[in-house]
Amino acid sequence: MSITTFINLPVRDLSTAAEFFRSIGFTGEQPAPDGSSMMLNLNETTQLMLHIASSFAGYTGVAVTDTSTSREVIVGLAAESREQVDDLVDRAAAAGGTALGPGQDTGQLYMRGFRDLDGHQWSFLHLAG
Repeated sequence: MSITTFINLPVRDLSTAAEFFRSIGFTGEQPAPDGSSMMLNLNETTQLMLHIASSFAGYTGVAVTDTSTSREVIVGLAAESREQVDDLVDRAAAAGGTALGPGQDTGQLYMRGFRDLDGHQWSFLHLAG
C-alpha cells in the first residue's frame, strides 16, 4: 500500500516560501483558486501544502503557533546518503533558512536540521543500511 504524505504549514508569504522550498528540491506550484494555499511536490508520495496563516487557522480551528517561541512539530525526511543530507541543509541555509549546527552521527543515523523562513523546524536524515 502506498500512502501519500501531506505536510501542511502556515507561512507569511506564499510565493517567498514556495521559492525557498523549490531551492531545496520541491517542484511545482498549484495555488488554490482563492490564493490562500499552494501545493509543492517533493516526490510522488510527499507533498507540501503552504497556507497563509488565516487559511491554516481555518483548517485547525486554533491560532497558528508562534515559531519564534515554540515548536509544534519537526518535519523529518529521509535522504539517500549523508552527502544528500548535507547538500539539502546547505541549500536551505543558502536560500535564507537557518542551519541548526553540524550533523549528528550515531553510526546508524546521520541527521542535520534547519529552520525554514517561517521558523518551522526540519531535519534530513540518512539511515545506514
